[in-house]
Amino acid sequence: MDSSIALDTPHSVGDTKFEQVGLIALFGVAGALQFSIAVAESFLALAILCWIGLLVVSRERVEAPAFFWPLVAYAVVTLVSAAFSADPRASFLGAKQLVLFLLVPVTYRFVSGSRGLTLTTVVVTCAAISAAYGILQYSILHYDHLGQRPQGTLGHYMTYSGLLMLVIAIALARVLFGRGERTWAGLVIPALAVAVALTFTRSAWVGVFVAAAVLFSLKDFRLFAVIPIVAAVFVALAPGQITQRFVSMFDLKDPTNRDRVAMLHEGERMIRAHPLVGVGPTMVQRLYADFRGPDAVEKINPHLHNVPLQIAAERGLPALAIWLWFVVAVLRDLWTRFRRGENAFLAAAAIACVTSLLTAGLFEYNFGDSEVLMLFLIVITLPAAAARTLPADTARHA
Repeated sequence: MDSSIALDTPHSVGDTKFEQVGLIALFGVAGALQFSIAVAESFLALAILCWIGLLVVSRERVEAPAFFWPLVAYAVVTLVSAAFSADPRASFLGAKQLVLFLLVPVTYRFVSGSRGLTLTTVVVTCAAISAAYGILQYSILHYDHLGQRPQGTLGHYMTYSGLLMLVIAIALARVLFGRGERTWAGLVIPALAVAVALTFTRSAWVGVFVAAAVLFSLKDFRLFAVIPIVAAVFVALAPGQITQRFVSMFDLKDPTNRDRVAMLHEGERMIRAHPLVGVGPTMVQRLYADFRGPDAVEKINPHLHNVPLQIAAERGLPALAIWLWFVVAVLRDLWTRFRRGENAFLAAAAIACVTSLLTAGLFEYNFGDSEVLMLFLIVITLPAAAARTLPADTARHA
């Protein structure tokens, strides 16, 4: 039985043009995320318009997986937080990212049946191209140090590495659980892994490791024997700068590590001062100096480099509780589908993406990164969408 919620009651067969254009637009979102947020958002706007068209013209119901409800509640408390912010206008503008949550019902509506498999192929293929360009940046264009890291065609190396992290989880899940078309995923994994290693992004490295560990656990514990082999190859072949960056994860004297510890204290002070509504969306950076302690390394930071801490400090403890509700709801839904054997590849890939995002999110505010969040929301919705059956007329023309 599919765990979904209906937010309206009218129902009729969807219009074929809205169906086809919306599906193509959503595929455009998934592919363009690897190259341009502006293009991806344009495709998303088109997909949302097609979805609204089906709701209005064809009088369809608004349907989504059950975990969409916590996201709606999270959006509500975010707007409440913005209203109580020191600068409500700036906070409301900063909350525009909430629109991305519509990717859940939009994906659920358009990417039903076997379409999810095709979409993941598009994602992996586009990521392979992006990874090749990132490797080129490192090896030829001198994006080979912390001051200038490979970032593909995107605006920041953290976004680039975060997307690669999720795509590696998808590709590895396809190799381990896919029923067909495993070869392409297996061929591109080395390029994806090299590209993410060259970004110097430690949080993404940890996320990839956790994703692989989760997938190995789901498939066969004996696969853990591969991990020390991969680690040995990494140490033997990685450039010295990459190896040093890896070792720095365990160095408590490293300035970035010390600053992250300091940010825990700053976030705690923000939460104590504003426990119910937080300081407001986008206000952490503006108010950082007011809560900065003597142990801080940087004078200012755009965020607190920790997803739960950032949410609690920025939007309040109720928002954190609702976000945790969302995480539990997603994992419960995905685990149920995986145990039932429903689209095992999609369910496993989504579970790996959730765990990698959560782990990396202990060191980086990746839930606030639009490109990473968009791909994440698409991937976690695919298992539910794959189990959805289109109305007969729509399925025939799609």
